[in-house]
Amino acid sequence: MPATQLLIGEEWVDAATGATGQTVDPATGEILADFAEASPADVDAAVSAARSGFESDEWRSLTPDARGKILWRIADLIEENGAELAALETSDQGQPIGVSTNVSIPLAAQTFRYYAGWATKLEGKVSPVSIPGQFTYQQRRPLGVVGLITPWNFPFDIAAWKLAPALATGNAAILKPAEQTPLSTVRLVELAREAGVPAGVVNLLTGGPEVGKALVAHDGVDKISFTGSTAVGQDIVRAAAASLKRVGLELGGKAPSIVAQDADIDAAVMGNLQGALFNTGQACGAFTRFFVHRSRVDEFVEKIAAAADALKIGPGSDPETVVGPLASAEHLARVHGFVTSGKTEGAQLVTGGERVGGELENGFFYRPTVFTEVTDEMTIAREEIFGPVLSIMPYEDLDEAIARANNTDFGLAAVVWTQDLKTAHSLPERIEAGTVFVNQLPLIDPGAPWGGFGKSGWGREMGAYSLDEYTETQSVFINLG
Repeated sequence: MPATQLLIGEEWVDAATGATGQTVDPATGEILADFAEASPADVDAAVSAARSGFESDEWRSLTPDARGKILWRIADLIEENGAELAALETSDQGQPIGVSTNVSIPLAAQTFRYYAGWATKLEGKVSPVSIPGQFTYQQRRPLGVVGLITPWNFPFDIAAWKLAPALATGNAAILKPAEQTPLSTVRLVELAREAGVPAGVVNLLTGGPEVGKALVAHDGVDKISFTGSTAVGQDIVRAAAASLKRVGLELGGKAPSIVAQDADIDAAVMGNLQGALFNTGQACGAFTRFFVHRSRVDEFVEKIAAAADALKIGPGSDPETVVGPLASAEHLARVHGFVTSGKTEGAQLVTGGERVGGELENGFFYRPTVFTEVTDEMTIAREEIFGPVLSIMPYEDLDEAIARANNTDFGLAAVVWTQDLKTAHSLPERIEAGTVFVNQLPLIDPGAPWGGFGKSGWGREMGAYSLDEYTETQSVFINLG
């Protein structure tokens, strides 16, 4: 595969310095491709191009219906190129091909179609003010130039979640994918241009953390939307304070799963296992802390450990793979470090806890790992691991389970397993999380907002709520006197 380039305005170009980076197949450790490593000069050029694109007559004169048609066309192109995009996502990120084919790519297309519909529905309102002789109304205005910084776990989907509402509301965008997984985002930007997005309205910068830092600090950027770690999100807030640019953050998670005494244990075991190991646990909404009623905990541990041991581990390209590789050697070492801390701090290892060897030894594979006898103070119970590590924690009653589930800095997602209708409806409002699931996997749909409480971030992606993230409200007073 030839080296990928930056898109600045209407030109695909090498980095100003000529520097390149490399992206690696996590299933084999082999180099997949080179990509342009953007410099501060490239960031300046991209911001200038985005400003020109935002202010251009070609973009501003488009009717809402025309903007919607472009987004719909992007969705069509995603579906037409679905097999290619899924293969890119699997090779670059490691997702099992079933996930990339049946979840990631369809969800991205669905997201663009959802926001295509919103392009014609960005309504304001008339306000009945008490000043005589005044006609007063509000309207939504695009922010201008938005920087979209995406992570390595679901690179294609999360780029779509940010780009679609940004375009639907009339902004110009600069996409900056994670340096570990740039390839599917490069292709998305190509498809956006093919769909008719005018020059400068979508730009692409690839490279490492310094590129993102330069984008955040740039006075010409009106908003940063970032998905990634809480620590980096905190750095972004500090850097953005100088220019008071808008910031949207979807950060870490430590999702609790509360298994009630009346739960269907077999359903809870399979649902929790899938919710914990989806994309090898590399999901901010992955179930990670399992609060199981003490009367059911032995059965739960035995069944989930056996089910975890039976899962097929292998490269994402194998259609039978359930657990693929972790995204990088660095992340593999980080996950193993957490497992080591769990053992050191006294948790009981039931299964897993080691790297996969044999024919998979060159890839970044790690066995699904189950701990029991985990206490709330242990590192594995408090820090986001972002890997296939499950911590099982018994409780006596639901009040205790809720208090312990809420005893975290994070608040992105949670799940409740119960067969009691009252419990299903009463527990969610007591749980401090942006999304609470009941008897199911951590699903995402464009029509429902996604985001967290506490250190899980600011603002919401998806749904009508994300329109607020990319617009300002302007009031107009007309003197009729």
